[in-house]
Amino acid sequence: MDFAPFGVNPPHTHPRASEVVLVLKGRLEIGFVISNPENRLITKVIGKGDVFVVPFGLIRFQRNIKNGTVVLFVAFNCQNPGLIITANSVFDSKPDISNDALQNAFQVDQNLISQLQTKF
Repeated sequence: MDFAPFGVNPPHTHPRASEVVLVLKGRLEIGFVISNPENRLITKVIGKGDVFVVPFGLIRFQRNIKNGTVVLFVAFNCQNPGLIITANSVFDSKPDISNDALQNAFQVDQNLISQLQTKF
C-alpha cells in the first residue's frame, strides 16, 4: 500500500480479520478505537521497519504525516477480511438511515446531516 504525502486511509474496519502493517518507507500515524467502555483512541507514529497490529473489528485509520511517500506491507489473518468504511456506511446507506437517528447519534441539526449526505 502506498500513501501520497499527507494521504489518509479514512476510518474503517475489517470485520473478519486482524491487520498487520509493516512500514517499508516513510513514517505513518496509525490508530484504532477501543470501543468499550471508553472509546479510547490508540495511536502511534511508526517508521521504516516498524510493525503494528490492529485487532479485528475495531475502527482504524492510517495517515501519512509527512511530505514524502509512505510504503507499507499489509497482511490480514483471513483471506476475506471485509471492509467497512465508516463514513460511507453511515451517510450513504441504501436506503438512508433516518435523519432523526443520525441527528440523535451525532447531536447535530438536520442541516449538517443533509450537508454530509450530499458528499457521499
